[in-house]
Parts: sequence; C-alpha cells; structure tokens
Amino acid sequence: MSFLDSLYKEIILDHYKNPRNRGEIAGALHQEGLNPSCGDELELFLAIDEDRIEDVKFTGEGCAISQSSASMMTQAIKGKTLKEALEISRKFKDMIQGKPAAEELGDLQLLQGISKLHARVKCATLAWVTLEQALKSVEEAPKIS
Repeated sequence: MSFLDSLYKEIILDHYKNPRNRGEIAGALHQEGLNPSCGDELELFLAIDEDRIEDVKFTGEGCAISQSSASMMTQAIKGKTLKEALEISRKFKDMIQGKPAAEELGDLQLLQGISKLHARVKCATLAWVTLEQALKSVEEAPKIS
C-alpha cells in the first residue's frame, strides 16, 4: 500500500469516527440528501448571514465515504461566501469525476482516489449535491426590498 493510499484511508476513517460539525442548527437553512443506490442519507444545516456561510452542520447515516466527505465539506465551506462554496463544490465534483485536483481543495484532494471507484462516486458527492440544492434554494428565494 502506498503512502497516499494509507493516508487516504486514515483521513476517511478519522472523519468517519470523529465527524467534524456533526449536529443540527436550529432555524438554519435545511436540506435533505439521499443516495438511493446505497441508502446513504444526509441532512445539511446552513446558517447564512448575507452571502456567507457562518456555520454548517450535518447529520446522517451511511458509508464511511459519504459521512467523511460530508465532514470534510463542512470544514471546507465554513466561513466561505456562497459563491466560493459553490466553486469548491464544482472543483470537488470535477475531481471525483476524474479530472485533475485543484490545489485549492487542500485535504479534499486525498479523496481523489474515489474517482477510480465508480460505484462510490455518488457516496462521495452526496454532501456536495445536497449543498448545491440548498444554495440553489437561496438563489431562488424572493428578495425582500
């Protein structure tokens, strides 16, 4: 096993056993996500102030990849603007689809090997798709003048 493979497994297991930002945020934007092919479930909570993600938490059940990816996503987007979060999401999903990883992804690059496991791509992207759905609802919400 290569060093990167070992590090990948260590990071996945660490985020799975010790998820970051796990929980709920009362009164926050709430979005549910489901991967029907394997049963992974996710609930995402976003506290947004103007155009910035002030806090983000998630709950859910599923495989180590889906839950670890959600944990890592919350760390990556917390404090970012909505536009920045969407850009990170796009770059992550591109990487998981097999495109070269963007340096801005930091530790998320360690999940690049999932692109070779086609059956697990939906597991890795569940949190990200759920994030995009939540942010789309913000864009579509009527603006109060």
